[in-house]
Amino acid sequence: MIREYTDADIESILKVWLAASVEAHDFVEPMFWHQKLDDMREQYLPNSETYVFEQAGRVVGFYSLVDKQLAALFVEPQLQGGGIGMSLLLDARRKRDALSLSVYKDNCRAIGFYHRCGFTIVDESTDPHTGHLQLTMSS
Repeated sequence: MIREYTDADIESILKVWLAASVEAHDFVEPMFWHQKLDDMREQYLPNSETYVFEQAGRVVGFYSLVDKQLAALFVEPQLQGGGIGMSLLLDARRKRDALSLSVYKDNCRAIGFYHRCGFTIVDESTDPHTGHLQLTMSS
């Protein structure tokens, strides 16, 4: 079930975000993601429109929108590939007529997922926080 997040979900969202970030971005030091937890809790989540995927009473994935930007889409690593990410993305697309997102160029799995979902690469830049190349994609 997909629903809007509540404050009671924040720690579960952060757990999913951290595990999925470390797994998907093995080219970035894990400590970087750990250091971003407070920013996620205090800045990013309160300033975005966030929805969670709940399974058996547990948050296992989420996405966040900021205007027409898909600012986040994360699923617990052990549940990836089972359709949760697709369900979350389809829900986001129902809420916005067009979406853009940023994804690290080294995150080939995510880029493939977004390509299969109709996103195209429109720009490439360097993430000032990590120094890694990132792609801007839009649908």
